Amino acid sequence: MAFEPESSSPLDSLWQEYSRIFRDWDDLTLARWLAQTLGQLEGRVWRLSHPLVGAYRLAAKIGHDRGIWHKRMATAPAAYAESPCCRAPFLPLLTRDVRTEGLICQHCNEILVPFDEIPAEHREPLLAWAEKYEPVHAVAHWDDRQRRKSGNYDDAYENAALQAEKLLGLGGRELAPKLLDAYAAVIWEDQDECLEVRPEDVAV
Repeated sequence: MAFEPESSSPLDSLWQEYSRIFRDWDDLTLARWLAQTLGQLEGRVWRLSHPLVGAYRLAAKIGHDRGIWHKRMATAPAAYAESPCCRAPFLPLLTRDVRTEGLICQHCNEILVPFDEIPAEHREPLLAWAEKYEPVHAVAHWDDRQRRKSGNYDDAYENAALQAEKLLGLGGRELAPKLLDAYAAVIWEDQDECLEVRPEDVAV
């Protein structure tokens, strides 16, 4: 779910390569770019896979490591509140784990909004969505006994992937936009690696 450049997979090594441009910037340049990009993100929901979001997340991770927002070198757009977890601008990520993890901060990857602190009018539909998604995602992690019991695990896995595509699309199409009532911008998870659901499989 969260981008962790410290891990050693080939994909994360590639992301480390992508991040070099931001590492070469001085603090003031990085702070200004982050603030300006937040202005571009404002007022919309964004796929996690969107290139602009990917670039922002890379820069935000470096900014967090350097304490950019603590230094107050640039001013974020006024629509963004301050995050309680790291004092960076409030930029939440909606994932299938919202029931247990709430909304995730895109600067420090910690829980930004615990589920029970999400505005009340949004919690019930989010809860229903997450509870529906949980057994779908679980198919990817069935043990041997569960796979045998299914009769045809390949079919069960494929069916789960198709359901995941629909549920992720629902999250991006209907649930995430409603959160704009409370937050300046919202990012939503548009893939499920365990079920091999890619962003291009998810329609909104």
